Amino acid sequence: MPIHSLNQLKMNISLKIYWLLLFGLPVIFGILNEAQAQQTIRFRLIDPDQGLGIPGVSFRYADTQGISDPDGFIQFELKSESILFLRHISYGNWELSPEEIRKANQIGRIERREQVFQLSPVSIISLKMTEEKDKKISLSDQERLHHDAGAILSLNPAVAGIRKGGSFAFDPVMRGFKYDQLNIVINGMQSANAACPNRMDPPTSQVALNRINEVEILKGPHALRYGIGLGGTINYIQESPEFSSESDIYGRLSSLYEFNGNVSRNEGRLGFQGKTYDLGILGSWSKGIDYQDGKGNQVPSDFTRGTVGIYGDLRITPKDLLQLSLNRNFARNVDFPSLHMDLRTDDTWMGSVMHTRNFQSGSLVTWTNSAYFTRVDHLMDNLLRDLDPRMLNSATPAVTENWGIRTEGAWKFKSGKLYAGLDHKLETAEGTRFREMLMGQMAGKTFYDNLWQNSQISKTGVFANYTFPLGQSIFTTSGRLDVNQATANDPAEEFLLLHPDAKNTQLNPGLSIGAQRSLGTAFNLGLWAAAVQRSGSLLERFINYLPVGLDPFELVGNPQIKPETNYEIDFVVGYEVEGLSMEATIFGAYLQDFISSVKSDLKPRMPSSPGVRQYVNIDNAYKTGLELAFKQNLSQRIQHSLQLAYTYGKDLSVHAALPEIAPFDLRYRIQGQFVGNKLHTGLNFRKVAAQNRVSALFGEQKTPGFTLIDADVSYPISNSFLLKTGAQNLLNEAYYEHLSRPISTEKGPMFSPGRNFFLMVSFKFL
Repeated sequence: MPIHSLNQLKMNISLKIYWLLLFGLPVIFGILNEAQAQQTIRFRLIDPDQGLGIPGVSFRYADTQGISDPDGFIQFELKSESILFLRHISYGNWELSPEEIRKANQIGRIERREQVFQLSPVSIISLKMTEEKDKKISLSDQERLHHDAGAILSLNPAVAGIRKGGSFAFDPVMRGFKYDQLNIVINGMQSANAACPNRMDPPTSQVALNRINEVEILKGPHALRYGIGLGGTINYIQESPEFSSESDIYGRLSSLYEFNGNVSRNEGRLGFQGKTYDLGILGSWSKGIDYQDGKGNQVPSDFTRGTVGIYGDLRITPKDLLQLSLNRNFARNVDFPSLHMDLRTDDTWMGSVMHTRNFQSGSLVTWTNSAYFTRVDHLMDNLLRDLDPRMLNSATPAVTENWGIRTEGAWKFKSGKLYAGLDHKLETAEGTRFREMLMGQMAGKTFYDNLWQNSQISKTGVFANYTFPLGQSIFTTSGRLDVNQATANDPAEEFLLLHPDAKNTQLNPGLSIGAQRSLGTAFNLGLWAAAVQRSGSLLERFINYLPVGLDPFELVGNPQIKPETNYEIDFVVGYEVEGLSMEATIFGAYLQDFISSVKSDLKPRMPSSPGVRQYVNIDNAYKTGLELAFKQNLSQRIQHSLQLAYTYGKDLSVHAALPEIAPFDLRYRIQGQFVGNKLHTGLNFRKVAAQNRVSALFGEQKTPGFTLIDADVSYPISNSFLLKTGAQNLLNEAYYEHLSRPISTEKGPMFSPGRNFFLMVSFKFL
């Protein structure tokens, strides 16, 4: 049978299976559904930062009202379709769905952090696709299965992504800021550096999602507590430990299959609990092949990705908590059609240890000390490419390491709270490209290019964050001072000809102040202003003649490049009543000494390269934009939400558009819960406008707009077994994202996947 006919037959069978699952499940499970017996619900409200119960929380559940007791416990009779509403002056207003109520009752607790201290413009990605920013909802089984933690950021239109591979390495871009302009951390501390100069392995790709509870997007440069994020901070927050009064075993095993690309994703976890310990092992494994775009063309996207890890949370004393983790990530034979080489191997170790001491008296609440390390061992080459003619064989092994320590205290005063501490981070990178010439006058010769020059950057910083009420407003002030020391330990001769001094020390201050005020019972206003400075990255300072930018020009670093500064203002208007919430943000960022690159007269290392760019500082640039989030309960069972984001950027020195700015992006979702609140269905609509404001200086191309529709349905077969199915790009739109790089061999766009059906099963036990 011809391949085209076979693919069409597979697609027809997939389509029939999908519609059977999508429309058959509600009928089947509606028949199987039984009335739920009434039961007593009792659980404790916990502040995870202090490890203590939250007394005095007012709650309303159907016709029941009450207040949590001095230890933070609440109790009521379960009613299957009712929502629990909670309120506290320091912890804000929030609600729990019936599923969350049952989970809290099962584990005996639920956590809530003090809302008043999260004042920066912030989005919490609720990875069950509910967009209310103040909800802390656990990562859904489907998102936890993803092999790339960067890809789940696309749930928020404020975060776009640069793609160079079909199925791997989503490199986030927020408000037009990218790479090291964004601060990517796990639990506010640990991070990784891309070993590949072309960022086949961005920091987000190294985050193991097995224990991630939520993703916190801190917009703008205001969050200085976790480091300098010139455009924002993305913080992957792990689950808090759960201890049990009796020894117990828990676990989870989930699998998902995508028909387009034959993608298989698998993830599991096995844990052991007791009064003073929560220990476990975790793992994931994913594999896929080339997918079809909306035109039926194959896009190279082979990949294999996996993680294995162990963790341990130990309650050493009633006041002392010790947390340890060690993960091993690996990737094999990943296609990168927009680059001249593919990822052959990527082996990463990530480990951390954290000690938290709780204090019961005085102003000091907690003191936390932590340390971490990350090692990324990466190999890329062109040996699997079918090249005709094959001019050369090329390979680049590279290694980056991160080492860091952090100490932080939290003080709670009568009318405010203070976080203050110190951190230190060391980043290193080394890698040499090997080139074996196969044709022409150079045939038989071998060249070695010192790309990273064994470079390193040391960052030592002190920081403080203080929140306090003043009249009817709540103020947040943040400050940070970093000492940034950079050097190339093995500088290349050609690099020293350009930059005789390959060492540099810079001082980077940061300051932010914000205020939030309620206007009546529904409206609130927020205003934040910041001035933050960032030094150049390892890439911007030390990369040595390699095409790593938007165009094919080779780039050479500048160790003496000036720090770039962002002066930013965010204005936020919020509106919230029962069943409806809305938030609009307008931001403006004025940038001085903005780090970019310009073409030079230098001779490139590769004959195929059109020339060389050098990293330089742009005198002035600015970015401005709008973000909107809206959510409403249409009924007790149906909700809908809308989000949109738009950014405008301009280089004031040449009066031209800044490159790689994502276009206007709008998302709409309507979802419902039926059949005793067990059957969940959802329909997603995404509209992206054409991007016609592009940078001619970088050869950036205009991109057309597109429209996508996705659908999903899930049902718990039992308390332990969940079944979910859905379709992505239901209309089989042939589209590509503006920030996706073109395919290198064809010089044409890299199209995204066409229609894709998926089926997921998840099994849990406690």
